[in-house]
Amino acid sequence: MALSSVSEKYVLGMDLGTTSIKVVLLETQSKRVTDSYTLPTRADTSSTILHAKEQDPERILDTVNQCIEALPRDKLQNVIKIGVSGQMHGVMFWKGRTGCDSGRRDAGHTLWCKDTSQLITWQDGRCSSDFLCSLPQPNSHLTVATGFGCATIFWYLRHRPEFLAEFTTAGTIHDYVVAMLCGLDKCVMTTQNAASWGYFNTNMNQWNLDILKDAGFPVHLLPEPVQSGSCAGLTCSEWHGIPARTPVGAALGDFQCSVYSCMTDRTDAVLNISTSAQLTFAMPDGFEPPATLDPHSPVPYFPYFDGSYLAVAASLNGGNVVATFVEMLTAWMKELGTDISDTSIYSQLIKAALNQESSDLRVRPTILGERHDTSSLGQVSNISASNVSLGHVTRALCRGIMENMAAMLPPRTLLDSGVKQIVGSGSALSRNEVLRQEAERVFPLPVLYGKDVDSAVGVAMILNDRM
Repeated sequence: MALSSVSEKYVLGMDLGTTSIKVVLLETQSKRVTDSYTLPTRADTSSTILHAKEQDPERILDTVNQCIEALPRDKLQNVIKIGVSGQMHGVMFWKGRTGCDSGRRDAGHTLWCKDTSQLITWQDGRCSSDFLCSLPQPNSHLTVATGFGCATIFWYLRHRPEFLAEFTTAGTIHDYVVAMLCGLDKCVMTTQNAASWGYFNTNMNQWNLDILKDAGFPVHLLPEPVQSGSCAGLTCSEWHGIPARTPVGAALGDFQCSVYSCMTDRTDAVLNISTSAQLTFAMPDGFEPPATLDPHSPVPYFPYFDGSYLAVAASLNGGNVVATFVEMLTAWMKELGTDISDTSIYSQLIKAALNQESSDLRVRPTILGERHDTSSLGQVSNISASNVSLGHVTRALCRGIMENMAAMLPPRTLLDSGVKQIVGSGSALSRNEVLRQEAERVFPLPVLYGKDVDSAVGVAMILNDRM
């Protein structure tokens, strides 16, 4: 056994999520995940800026180091590639060369932050609608929203230009980790992450430099675009036993990696319902997104690999809507003098809904709005004395979540695009049988379960297959 393990080689996959870090080791021949470890980052920080959402990159990197340390040392010594994915749209700033002697406390063991800003995440809300309307129109099929890297940089340009003057480079948090591992002088960014920042033309693989320069944008901060799935560089020294000069892939988007982890065929669609909800499928080879921007379209096209695109219906309303309903009931019970846990209420709701096979109550669950319709609110209609039980309401709520997804990306579109089955995944879908039942009712396609989305696994698979 010991002799065979010596010959095994591994790809290290890391995903830097909004709330947690996950690392995996993928054995290159069997393509099997042999080890994994996850820890919460607890990196959220306070800010004096209204509606800001920021995180401490030092805490994020500390968590990365803890996760890597938890993996078997003998296997880390046989890692031949490193892949990194992470939360898209966000931006952080740094100064000077990263990694190696300039960015390592204890050579060969830890990564740490030096001369960096906080991470401004995709959840950041500092850019108001009026502010976004004042920005130049991008030459891109994708819109620009608050929390997107270029929008955030524009905000600093208008409100705190002295802040930008402190730094030489900008990128995502996962771009920064790659830059540190390789000791890069300049940040490199895949088209997946660049598209998530705004002002990036995916057909030309270029930033909208002329538009940005005319607006006074500090274009020297922009990363160098590279193809998704390409190598960013080699580790500049040993890291937790991983040898120096190990290839590191340019950081990828967590969404694309999660899709790659479970889409086994191009005729699959992936329905993921966790906190939010996404329904996506691969566009045919040769597809090019429309040249003109449609900010009201519920289905944007995200760059995938080899010039291909994913059609994506990304709803802000998923498992978080059910969680809000549970929290509301918990608060009501406390006001009535009864203290019941969220977990107990949740299980009772699911039980009641399973006993209520259908309901004529109608629930529109868009309590958080949608990116293509920020003014959208939730609504309950067709209320009668006979359909206000917990079973009716829970059943109608779960059906509403699925009907909202179907309104954004109609089943007919899936069928016309050659989709043959839907791969269902995500924590909310896996623990809620009512949601699964309603998915199978709303979409006239087989819905398969059992292969969950996993960005850390996906990025390891991608590097094993493509780099």
